Amino acid sequence: MFALPSFTRLQLKDNILAGLLVALALVPESVAFAFVAGVEPLVALYGAAIVCVITSLIGGRHGLISAATAPLAVMMTPLVMEHGVEYMFAAVILMGLIQIALGALHLGKFVRMVPYSVLLGFLNGLAIIIFLAQFSQFETINAMGDSVLLAGPALWTMIGLVALTMGIIHFLPKLTKAIPSPLVAIVVVALLVVFTPLESATVADKASVAGALPSFMLPSVPFNFSTLLIVLPYSIIFALIGFVHSLMSMSVVDEMTETRGNGNRVVFGQGVANFVTGFFGGMGGTTMIGQTIININSGGRHHLSGVVAGVLLMLFIVVLSPLIEHIPIAALVG
Repeated sequence: MFALPSFTRLQLKDNILAGLLVALALVPESVAFAFVAGVEPLVALYGAAIVCVITSLIGGRHGLISAATAPLAVMMTPLVMEHGVEYMFAAVILMGLIQIALGALHLGKFVRMVPYSVLLGFLNGLAIIIFLAQFSQFETINAMGDSVLLAGPALWTMIGLVALTMGIIHFLPKLTKAIPSPLVAIVVVALLVVFTPLESATVADKASVAGALPSFMLPSVPFNFSTLLIVLPYSIIFALIGFVHSLMSMSVVDEMTETRGNGNRVVFGQGVANFVTGFFGGMGGTTMIGQTIININSGGRHHLSGVVAGVLLMLFIVVLSPLIEHIPIAALVG
């Protein structure tokens, strides 16, 4: 559990800024994963906020960020297409129960048996997947409703803004590390687009992120054996994906920080988070290695950064959506 009184002023600042940066980065990724799964963007955003807060509060690894992820979104697609989103909520709840059982049985300890070479392969593979996924941001919808590559000034503007973002992220730490360079990059590029004639796609062009606070609800499915037969296979797959993905990500953070996380608590925390989010219309989730690395590199070395990220993400949805929707996609891609 995190202990706020033990923070120095610098640690508090670093964790809050890291949480803000993670929350900003979670918005477009959650929206993208919602489209993959075939659900409304708010379903993924609610899930990301709830999972991020709960896993940060009771998880066993400082700095680990959890939210809606691509592997889960891909596996949820056939369930949503065939049976609807309510069955996905039921599957997420059952997924959480399975993960709670895996953590309670202390099966998380087996991640220590994974060779370091496999860990590197896992990290590099995810890096490639994340890199390739960014190319979808260079596409637009034409008059025929087809997705096509940006062309002309729009393409060069996008490339220029992405390059500027990457340049700030790379070079600013050589001058100062007082503020996370990705956060500075997002602010600079956003202001550049708002106060100059430059035109670039924003978060609002992808989807609206405005909504109310999620409310408790039971999934609208028949509570019988037939429903169990439908959701159980998916729940097992979801749970195992989360189990492996989260523990491997924990090992990556262990290597980065030269500390040791508690695999059983990580899995148990994931289970509780997914169990709860299913009752609040959330998509569920697992560890996001990309956001975790952003968090660690930005100074988010405590559970507080994840709590801040989740709370701010919910604040974006309820209060600050008009501001967030004006952020250029290029600033978040870079």
